[in-house]
Amino acid sequence: MSTTADQTPQVMARTGPRKVREIENIWIPMSDGTEIAARMWLPEDAEDNPVPVLMEYIPYRKRENTSGMYRHLASYGYACVRPDIRGSGDSEGLPQDEYVKQEQDDGVEIIAWLARQRWCTGKVGMFGISWGGYSALQVAARR
Repeated sequence: MSTTADQTPQVMARTGPRKVREIENIWIPMSDGTEIAARMWLPEDAEDNPVPVLMEYIPYRKRENTSGMYRHLASYGYACVRPDIRGSGDSEGLPQDEYVKQEQDDGVEIIAWLARQRWCTGKVGMFGISWGGYSALQVAARR
């Protein structure tokens, strides 16, 4: 544990063997032309050694409340992607009600897009709590 200048304790997360590149914003195109904004943590060697993706699909803004968890998981060989749901955060589109079909459709398209990327093995998993947990279950039910 270390402290910052204001003496707030900071827990130093252990990381794995792979160096990680954090990408503040990537754009994921939807079939209707809307672009979904996402933040990504990617092992630096993923283009040569593809990795599976772990996605947290939320409306809570990809820039906020990010713990060291994403960097930690990426350092052990996972791409971590945190898209803003359509109409939230930096994503294009209009906000809608929670758990709407459009949100699920977008989730399915995001997964397909991620699976096609050169740095991805083709495997994509979702996780989350609260809205992110429900999104994961609803998108998974769509297969």
